[in-house]
Amino acid sequence: MVSFFRRPQQLKASLTKTRASFLTRMTALIAKNEVNEEFWSGLEETLIAADVGVETTVELVDKLRARAEKERVREATRVQEMLKGELLTLLEIPNPQSPIPNASLCVVLVVGVNGSGKTTSVAKLTQYYKAQDKKVMLAAADTFRAAAIDQLKIWGQRVGVDVVAHQRGADPGAVAFDAWQAAHARRADYLIVDTAGRLQTKFNLMKELEKIARVLQKNDPTAPHETFLVLDAVTGQNGLQQAREFKKATPLTGLILTKLDGTAKGGIVFAIAKELQVPIKFIGTGEAIDDFAEFDAREFVDGLFE
Repeated sequence: MVSFFRRPQQLKASLTKTRASFLTRMTALIAKNEVNEEFWSGLEETLIAADVGVETTVELVDKLRARAEKERVREATRVQEMLKGELLTLLEIPNPQSPIPNASLCVVLVVGVNGSGKTTSVAKLTQYYKAQDKKVMLAAADTFRAAAIDQLKIWGQRVGVDVVAHQRGADPGAVAFDAWQAAHARRADYLIVDTAGRLQTKFNLMKELEKIARVLQKNDPTAPHETFLVLDAVTGQNGLQQAREFKKATPLTGLILTKLDGTAKGGIVFAIAKELQVPIKFIGTGEAIDDFAEFDAREFVDGLFE
């Protein structure tokens, strides 16, 4: 896999706001270098302030306390290293399946609520695959909003790929079906399907996603091969409820976390990983088309502490 989008400096730069807040608190704790009740209380406050989440924080601190007592750790600097290891473990989630299981055309379903950066992420993902010399086509299956179809067409022109679209209000399943036929005929490597993301009709939305998957399986029983959920890091803990609903509707193979550079609470990454047990595949690191990076758990954790 090419490393064009795997630039550590991108990821670290996106953590600037989170790191500034997190490190200020951690540095104050470590400076005393005493492992006592005040230290453990301060560590809990630091993790919660970073939006790691109460449940995840309590579990982390309890595990660290037990280990520190067992190993007779008295130095705060040592606990910090232990913390880094535990955070890394939270993020190292195995991939649920191979990207292209016995298929010449890999179908990627992209889901998420409106405003999460879903369609922009589709464009960035397209650019990412094109950088690997892959042929990509897009399906405008968010037919609820005419603006969504137009937006995807504009992105398609910018990144130089074909977009299969119907009129507003068309059956999203029919769009996905036609797009697969076109992508197969043109020997594309990837078909990325942009889907609707309105929450006000949540039940119908989830049923619609299930239908798109069933329609795609008429062409290829193994499709979709990837289903990426786009989450807005700025929404923090509120985004977890959205994620739960999407996970109920469709098997997720990966997460795309957007707007990480716009929040001081990047600790939400750990809460998301623990809650969903779905690997984070990519992160949005800015607004430009190439502000997009493969997620690397170790680089992320190191980036918080450096």
